[in-house]
Amino acid sequence: MHRLAIPDAEVLRARERLVLDHFRDEVVQQWDDVLSTFPHPHYEIVPTLTVHDGDSAVRGYYRDTRTAFPDQHHEIIELRHSADAVIVEFWLQGTHRGPLGGIPATGRPFRVRMTGYFIFDDDERLVCERVYFDSLTMLKQLLGGVSVKRPRTWLTALRALRGLASLSGEPDPRLLTTTPPSDLAT
Repeated sequence: MHRLAIPDAEVLRARERLVLDHFRDEVVQQWDDVLSTFPHPHYEIVPTLTVHDGDSAVRGYYRDTRTAFPDQHHEIIELRHSADAVIVEFWLQGTHRGPLGGIPATGRPFRVRMTGYFIFDDDERLVCERVYFDSLTMLKQLLGGVSVKRPRTWLTALRALRGLASLSGEPDPRLLTTTPPSDLAT
């Protein structure tokens, strides 16, 4: 299919149903059901430049994020369609109850606006969930109670800084090496 050709309404409805099922199953943590929406699970988290590819890696991603935010849920703002994707704007929300990488739990809630691209191949299979969000907005909310001016929060501030440093590993080259479409209009 050409990248500018929008599929018919029946295809768009089927894609939308799959994406909404995917969202619902993530909230209730039915991981087998979420993973069944992909022929090969693949997440790209753009702000952290990380890729979770394959069943084991994606399950690890679920485990880690739900350890940090066991009550993680979302509120869909808008859902749009493109030639090869369903694009979902949503609020991601939760409470920081466990470690996020090396950042210790703060017990603080967060609410961050995100965009997820659910990308489909030519056979209408979901091949990627690519997520964009402002990580600074999230960190400001999680660490909002930590202040170097308040000695009782110094230990948490030190642990949070160490945790932030541990999150800044090597970026996944699959998110750095990009090729523009060859058929762009000039």
